[in-house]
Amino acid sequence: MKPSVTLDFVSDVVCPWCALGAAALEQAINNVAGEVAVELTYKPFELNPDMPAEGEPAVQHLMRKYGRTAAEVADGKATQIARGQAIGFMFDLEKRTHFYNTFDAHRLLMWALQEGKQVALKKLLLQAYFTDGQNPSDRDTLIDLAEQAGLDGAAAHQVLASGAFGKEVREVQAFYRDHGIQSVPALVVNGRHLVAGSQSIAYYEQMLRQMAQVPAEA
Repeated sequence: MKPSVTLDFVSDVVCPWCALGAAALEQAINNVAGEVAVELTYKPFELNPDMPAEGEPAVQHLMRKYGRTAAEVADGKATQIARGQAIGFMFDLEKRTHFYNTFDAHRLLMWALQEGKQVALKKLLLQAYFTDGQNPSDRDTLIDLAEQAGLDGAAAHQVLASGAFGKEVREVQAFYRDHGIQSVPALVVNGRHLVAGSQSIAYYEQMLRQMAQVPAEA
């Protein structure tokens, strides 16, 4: 029987470093599949919980929120694109025109976890936003992505229309905030070890192998 590791990946679907971390982690999990059984769950974190429905232009948002110049924003984009190319994740940041509210996306991901399709939906959401420039707060877009992930479109519509999983998303976000997570991505391994930031495929591989050998706490 293979040793097992549980991973809680705290992230947002409009966070480029989360997209890089998720892509690297996916490859690392695949690379150790013969040695380690991994249970991966994506946990919600809203970078911009007060973002209005129409969103905010991306460059303007980054300059305002982080105090960057336009040149610094451009440099950051170039770094992210290069990092993505190195691990097979395509950023088209000319299409990524705005930052958007992601609360509905997190509600849908919470439901998708219940349906066994969360990992597939998360990957589609990241690609839709960073590669295709789609709006992850648009409900028609979310329903379409849910269907692509193998979920029932009518059920996804009902989740979004009803406000389902909103309380759960807020509770999980509050839990991680209360435990000191203020930035993402943040990876919680076996419920107690924190890996902060976006790491390389090799780093995640080594971590998974090492953590698989750590005895569970009583």
